[in-house]
Amino acid sequence: LHPSQTGTEVQRGTVEGREIRYVDWLIAGLLAMNMMFSSLFGVGYTLVRYRKNGVLKRLKATPIGAFEFLSSQVVSRFLIIGISSAVVYAGCNLLVHFTMLGSYLDLAVVLGAGAFCLISLGLLVAARIASEEFAGGLLNVLTWPMIFLSGVWFSLEGATPWVKKVSLIFPLTHVIDGARAVMTEGATLGAVFPHVAALLAMGTVFLTLGAAFFRWD
Repeated sequence: LHPSQTGTEVQRGTVEGREIRYVDWLIAGLLAMNMMFSSLFGVGYTLVRYRKNGVLKRLKATPIGAFEFLSSQVVSRFLIIGISSAVVYAGCNLLVHFTMLGSYLDLAVVLGAGAFCLISLGLLVAARIASEEFAGGLLNVLTWPMIFLSGVWFSLEGATPWVKKVSLIFPLTHVIDGARAVMTEGATLGAVFPHVAALLAMGTVFLTLGAAFFRWD
C-alpha cells in the first residue's frame, strides 16, 4: 500500500548488521552433504557386500534379529560419522574461519538427528538388495534430487511454493535448514526443533521398514 493509504510516513534509515559470506552460508550444506554420502553409500554398500559374501547368511543362524542387527549398524555408523563430521568441521574452520553464532550442542543435536535419519535410510535401501551395482544406482537416484533441492549450493527462497514443499520430504533439507539456522542465525534448539522432530520421525520409520523388509540371504 502507498504510505498515504496506511497513515504512516516512510522514512529512510540505515540498517546495520554483520555480513554473512557465502562460505558461512555454504558450510552447513557441505557438512550435511558429506554426512549424506557417508551414511547412504557407506551403510548401503557394506550391507549389500555382507549379503553378497554370505556374512548375513551366517548371522542368520545366531539369536540376533533384524531390528537388533540394523540398530547396531546405526550405532556404529553414527559414531564413525560423528567423528568424521567433527574432523571436517574443525578442518574447514581452521582454513576458512566461518561464522558460528549458535551453540555447538544445538548443532550437534541437529547433525546427530540427521545422521540417524540418513543411516536408517541407507539401511532401508539395502534391506533386500543383493547387487552392488543396483544398490549404487538406486542410491544415486536418491542423492541427486536431495543435492539439487535441499539448498546445498543455492537458496530456495526464490523458488516456487511447490518446489519448497517438495524439498521438505528430503531429510537433507531439514539437516541443512536446522544446521544453517544455528550457525548463521544463532537459533536455539527450540527454534529448530521442527527439523529435529522431522528427522527423528523419518529415521524411525526408515529403520522400522528396513527391519520389516530385511533379508539375510
